[in-house]
Amino acid sequence: MTEWDHRTDFLVIGSGAGAVGALRANALGKSALVVEKTDLWGGSTAMSGGVIWMPNNPLMQREGVSDSHDSALDYLDSLVGDVGPASSPERREAYLTEGNEMIYFLESEGVQFIRCPKMSDYYAGIRGYRSGSLAGRSVEPKVFNRKKLGKWSKRIRPGFSPVLNIYTGEGSALQTPKSSGGPSTVLRVAFRTAWGVASGKKYVTNGEALMTRILHALLRRNVPVWLNSPVVELIVEDNRVIGAVVERDGVRLRVQARDGVLIASGGFSRNLAMREKYAGHLGPMSDEWTSANPGDTGEVIEMATGLGAATAMVDEAWWMPTWMDGGKPAMAMTVGAKPHAITVDANGHRFYDESISYQEAGQRIYAHHQSTGAAIPAWLIIDSTHRQKYTFGMMLPGIGHQKWIDAGDWKTADTLEGLAEACGIDADGLTKTVERFNGFAHTGIDEDFHRGEGGWQQFYGDPDHGPNKCLGAVETGPFYAIPIYPGDIGTSGGLMTDEHGRVLRADATPIAGLFATGNCTASVFGRGYPGAGATIGASAVFAYTAANFVGKSVSGKALDHG
Repeated sequence: MTEWDHRTDFLVIGSGAGAVGALRANALGKSALVVEKTDLWGGSTAMSGGVIWMPNNPLMQREGVSDSHDSALDYLDSLVGDVGPASSPERREAYLTEGNEMIYFLESEGVQFIRCPKMSDYYAGIRGYRSGSLAGRSVEPKVFNRKKLGKWSKRIRPGFSPVLNIYTGEGSALQTPKSSGGPSTVLRVAFRTAWGVASGKKYVTNGEALMTRILHALLRRNVPVWLNSPVVELIVEDNRVIGAVVERDGVRLRVQARDGVLIASGGFSRNLAMREKYAGHLGPMSDEWTSANPGDTGEVIEMATGLGAATAMVDEAWWMPTWMDGGKPAMAMTVGAKPHAITVDANGHRFYDESISYQEAGQRIYAHHQSTGAAIPAWLIIDSTHRQKYTFGMMLPGIGHQKWIDAGDWKTADTLEGLAEACGIDADGLTKTVERFNGFAHTGIDEDFHRGEGGWQQFYGDPDHGPNKCLGAVETGPFYAIPIYPGDIGTSGGLMTDEHGRVLRADATPIAGLFATGNCTASVFGRGYPGAGATIGASAVFAYTAANFVGKSVSGKALDHG
């Protein structure tokens, strides 16, 4: 008989969106414990936009935005297709049905949301895909006063915008501050931020707001949270996971989990050995290009596979075109959707639609590199019109880029030929590519890759630019080139799970007592990315379904997980 240092019904490993499982389990009458390996709460979710993609969600219904369950299923069918049991009909159904129940539940726990208006599904309006929503199916958390957390307020992983209180849905207008909607959005964000400071509050938005709201709800329910507490072993008895060894502040404790252990510990973006093992066949791998949180190292995935867990799509990630800013990864998520920009390989050739979803951009970079050896790095080329009109990262138009040039992060030249020489790009290939692209910019039709045809692409284009919001000639020097790498915001393949979040063996039988969700699992969306917040949505939803499953049992008398 195992001796225990701590007992709970439901143990959740990781403090990202999967912590929804602990909140739900407690609401169903279970005791719960969240353990986080690092010294900060929030995981990669806190560093993100904090958005949840949820078709036909309650906020859409309240605002009269048309959508349906069947339309969402049709969209997923056209985008994901048949990728096996990771995206089974049962898992898709659970995502859409229990996911909407989860939104209502979170609202009842004080996690308030707003819609991301006009933030289209990533493939809405794109040829070959059906039933995407141009109105958008994403929600994000309302601004939150972090001071409500008391002593916990200083133990939150910082978000991507630690100074300005920006909603994700405002990002497009902030990137085009000189165009329609830009000035008013800038003023709104400035007022919101200034009001928080003046009123003595510590407002946060995005992923930081989502995770502080969830933590606030957990603390109100007196659910314990342990930081600095990595899991070092899963405890198995009679072929069932019954707990884990947790090293809390350097002391190893045996924690009983009477109804189950939920792995919500993220993927393995920061583990180069695992990346090379599972995805090295794609091309060059690096743990320096990722924007995932520092704890994204994958050891709990390997604990589960050691118990016989099956895996799928372990070579996949939530790819993100990335450039290096002083040796640190910086996302180039939507800069390619703006006019006056193209991405080329070392031969000077375009090879994909620069405005497509960031995950597909990464897939295209790797695929093209496999066939040409010339796409890592790829080169983002912008002209002076782009630099004068649009933000780049958090840098305002027309200023700040000299520091990147001085550091060698950017290349610049007065002519395209000079830029090609500075970058090692074939000059003849680049000039011919730009000439052809500029012709597309004048007609508004990208005959090669159809850039700017979809709703999401247009959302991140320039609303005042025509005839295509995403196409503008690259013609005004000086020109700038930024090396682009296939970075990511987390891996997206891993443990196989069912609609209840139960971890499965290769024969599709569940490992009793073991659940998983989020980036440590094979995605319900296969190798696709349906819309903003799909990553966080899946992590939260399948934590919720797992909690619902264990909620059907009497503590200490778990259901037959087989």
